Amino acid sequence: MRDDDPAVGDLSESAVLARILSRVGAAPEAIVGPGDDAAVLRDAGPVVATTDTLVHGPDFRLAWSSGFDLGWKAAAVNLADIAAMGARPTALLVALTMPDDTRIGFVEALAEGLRAACDSLAPGCAVAGGDLTVSPTLTVAVTALGSLDGRPAVRRSEARAGDTVALAGDAGVAARGLAVLFDRFRDAAGTPVAVDRSLLDAAEQTALDRQLRPEPPLAAGVAAARAGATAMMDVSDGLALDAGRLAAASGVGLDLDTEMIGGDPRWSISGGEDHALLATFPPGDRLPSAFRPIGRVRAADGVPVRVDGRPHRGRGGWDPYRDWDAQRG
Repeated sequence: MRDDDPAVGDLSESAVLARILSRVGAAPEAIVGPGDDAAVLRDAGPVVATTDTLVHGPDFRLAWSSGFDLGWKAAAVNLADIAAMGARPTALLVALTMPDDTRIGFVEALAEGLRAACDSLAPGCAVAGGDLTVSPTLTVAVTALGSLDGRPAVRRSEARAGDTVALAGDAGVAARGLAVLFDRFRDAAGTPVAVDRSLLDAAEQTALDRQLRPEPPLAAGVAAARAGATAMMDVSDGLALDAGRLAAASGVGLDLDTEMIGGDPRWSISGGEDHALLATFPPGDRLPSAFRPIGRVRAADGVPVRVDGRPHRGRGGWDPYRDWDAQRG
């Protein structure tokens, strides 16, 4: 801990806010940014909005995530939902609640992670406002906004029998990273301990990076919308689980092929948090370059998802209401 790294409780709200705003950058779409009661954004037609909350305990552990990691992930998971509607991310609103002994250096790093994720994944998007308050539990709540630029939104409810099922992004890599954390970096009592990367091989380090700093293929969302995708969604909780949600919303069934999906089937079917984009396209249409075909849409027959021809009955995927060991079992 640095001598010049005070706790947020030792500073005023204005001082903490100034540290954050000096690091998050300006949102080009904002006519009025942070400093007023609300931000004012340019109106480019219908606005796409989503929100996601990361809470210490079920969603992240400070023993495993740095402030930068947390800021990056908080941005990425929300940006992926905007992209899944076929929209272009334009701005983030960030509400941060934290214990008063949280070090200001951690908060500054979180702000830098937010900016870096926006700059890398969604250039032109930035934090346009938010809120700060004190709480016993560190929580980051992000609202993301996006523009359809005149296009209709791509929903998860319009897939049709005969459509091609396609995926952009990783499948199961982040889930393997989560397994590395839970299997390798807990003490005998199950308490998280600091990560020692020297104990990991290259594949494990990549998986860990994707878990802590996901890299959803955001540009693929707009590309899919332009290419005529009939349905699309963010794969946050596991490919099979989210495919079942898309199937239910569209009133169809999905047949998936593990060889076409790629990766290790132990993780690629049930693992979540890669924030890949799952989409369907009219049969015979050329897929955008980021997407690979992984199956076919069929008429509903009581089985939402088949994997390699067999009904997928396993629950699989990530569920914050069930603990890790129960989900592994």
